[in-house]
Amino acid sequence: MSGITLDLRRSPAQLDDACLDGLADVLLGCVSGGASVSFVEPFTRQDARRFFEQKVAPSVASGDSDLLLAVVEGRIAGTVQLACGTPPNQPHRADVRKLLVHPDFRRRGIAEALMREVERLAHERGRSLITLDTREGDSAERLYLKLGYQILGRIPAYANHPQSGEPEGCTFFYKVLASPGA
Repeated sequence: MSGITLDLRRSPAQLDDACLDGLADVLLGCVSGGASVSFVEPFTRQDARRFFEQKVAPSVASGDSDLLLAVVEGRIAGTVQLACGTPPNQPHRADVRKLLVHPDFRRRGIAEALMREVERLAHERGRSLITLDTREGDSAERLYLKLGYQILGRIPAYANHPQSGEPEGCTFFYKVLASPGA
C-alpha cells in the first residue's frame, strides 16, 4: 500500500464534530476534483458537512447503514457506506454508496482496501449481493471489475457533471459474494 499505514474502521454510531469535519473535507475534495457523487458546483464545506449530518448520520445511528473510514496519520483519507436498509423482500442485498478517497491520498490502494472491507462487512451482516454505480468511464469502473463486480448495464445521460453540467452516463454493477469458506 505504497508505504502508508492505513487504519480502516467503522465509524461510531454517533458522528462527532471531528469526524463530520474530516468527512466533509473528503467529500469537498472529491467534488472539487470532478467526482460524480450526486453534487454539483458551487459546493461548499458546509454543504458537504450538511450531507453527512442530515443524510448519513441518521442512517448510521439507526443501523440502516455502516460508514467505513480510512484514516492515514490521523486524517480521514477515504470513506464508503454500506446501506443495508433494504425492502423486506431484499434482506440479502446491500448497496455501496459514496466510495470517496481524498485527492491527496489517491493511487495508494485506499479505495480497494475500503471495498474489500465493505465486502467483509456485508458478509458479516448476512448480505450476499452488493450493488453499486459509478460514472461511466471513471477509474472506479476498473477497480470494480478487478474486484469481481459484474456490469449490470449502463444508462446514458444519467447525471450531470459536477462542474460542466454536461450529462454523463452511469454504469451499474453487482457482485454475488462467496459463502464463508468457499
